[in-house]
Amino acid sequence: MNIRFYNARILTMTDGCALTEGELWTKDEKISYVGPAKDCRDMEWDRQIDCKGNVLMPGFKNAHTHSGMTAMRSFADDMPLQEWLNTKIFPLEAKMTEQDNYDLTQLAILEYLTTGVTSIFDMYLSPKDIAQACIDMGMRCVLVSGLNKFGPSVKEMENRYNQLNGMHPLISYYMGVHAEYTCDKALLEEVSALMHQYKAPLFSHMSETKLETDECLERHGMTPPQLFDSLGLFDFGGGAYHCVYFTEGDMDLFAKKGLYAVTNPGSNTKLASGIAPIGRFLEKKMCVAIGTDGPSSNNCLDMFREMFLVTGLAKLLQKDAAAVDAHEVLRMATVNGARAMGLMDADVLAQGKLADIIMIDLHQPNMQPLNNITKNIVYSGSKQNVKLTMINGKILYEDGQFKNGVDAERIYAKSNEIIDRLSGRR
Repeated sequence: MNIRFYNARILTMTDGCALTEGELWTKDEKISYVGPAKDCRDMEWDRQIDCKGNVLMPGFKNAHTHSGMTAMRSFADDMPLQEWLNTKIFPLEAKMTEQDNYDLTQLAILEYLTTGVTSIFDMYLSPKDIAQACIDMGMRCVLVSGLNKFGPSVKEMENRYNQLNGMHPLISYYMGVHAEYTCDKALLEEVSALMHQYKAPLFSHMSETKLETDECLERHGMTPPQLFDSLGLFDFGGGAYHCVYFTEGDMDLFAKKGLYAVTNPGSNTKLASGIAPIGRFLEKKMCVAIGTDGPSSNNCLDMFREMFLVTGLAKLLQKDAAAVDAHEVLRMATVNGARAMGLMDADVLAQGKLADIIMIDLHQPNMQPLNNITKNIVYSGSKQNVKLTMINGKILYEDGQFKNGVDAERIYAKSNEIIDRLSGRR
């Protein structure tokens, strides 16, 4: 389809957070023009959209999530991480079927669309079913392995790497492990050998809690990042999720190797895990992206809330109201997230890039007056301001309506049936 957006404020993210006025055109899955208004009377359009001064910008990239955990939203709250995992989450996950994962991922995708998320970095059970849910609903998804001592095997991870990376243009797959504390050293060495065979990057949960970090030091005499590096697991890039208890040496390692630290402030706050030192990360020139984590530890999949928490918690931690500027946070949520996920064609709005675009509605009380639009998106914006979400050149959500052909009420009903069965309520 050929779509013309006009009368727009455009935040391309190619030059910081500068806004320009003009038009953006899409042709099929790509952006075909971004710039000042120009004569296009001779062109044929499937649709022309008057943006009425609203903002077009790259979609948010949720750089760490577990979509299928929507079943456990508000099911097990107000508990420490290890108790929450071992007594509530793991027992329910053991009962989940592949169909459950598909259905629950669909629920998450509806939420992503309402909050302007155009790509997800998803680590969860049965990745092929996550992929199929994303294909069926039009969501761009980078899958990452959560391999651990309970499964899957390293051979299965290799099979998925080869199969899922060619499955569909919306789907790609990264190698990964769940965490140091769920993998013994021999398993990590086996993973490292496979990564070196493919020269592939790796991602993992890392340094999320003080207990995790302390126990790794006791077992190996190294922090989790240092252990992974010593085993060659970061030889080809990648990064880690959470990164709350990074030492200065851990930060130097990530900065030197260009590894991505994906911060998850909502989940870390709710589980009382701690506050990642984002200001220090930036001082060290580390690459930082943002994720929500799963919808049972957050409990929502809202990138606006995550952006505010990234900067707000940093200011509290450093006792400095100038810490972690909102514009830097906006870059983390868009450009950096795309690059962490290997989506180099979906990082900014430019000709030839993928048409993964959102429209921010400025005609709402929380966005007025227009003193500083881009900072207002971080400090005052919310999902109510997402007027439109486009992925791969297709409008999937607009003015509160889902446009991807799904029955939202059916998905809601199915998710309730699943948690009732898994929890034994029926």
